[in-house]
Amino acid sequence: MNIEDLSPAAQQALEAAVFRRLLAHLDSRTDVQNIDLMNLAGFCRNCLSKWYVAAAEEANIALDYEDARTRVYGIPYADWKAQHQKEASSAQLQTFQQVMTDKNE
Repeated sequence: MNIEDLSPAAQQALEAAVFRRLLAHLDSRTDVQNIDLMNLAGFCRNCLSKWYVAAAEEANIALDYEDARTRVYGIPYADWKAQHQKEASSAQLQTFQQVMTDKNE
């Protein structure tokens, strides 16, 4: 079966399952810092949170950004940051600056 043969409801259910699996994977990889994700993939957990809020807005749902971050991080962001976030190295920051410069060109 091809994806386009699925009903919109079935596609949405699969996409939701994939998103939940992505969040679970990120939860299992707290060693991967947001700056690493940004440098390699151009998005991070905070981006996912912002996309969550944007999708809610498109559906006329007022969703709080901090609630979205809690959903993405699995715990309140301040707690995740205290438990898992490390200071970015100069090399990570330099790569990030280059990535952002390249992105804006």
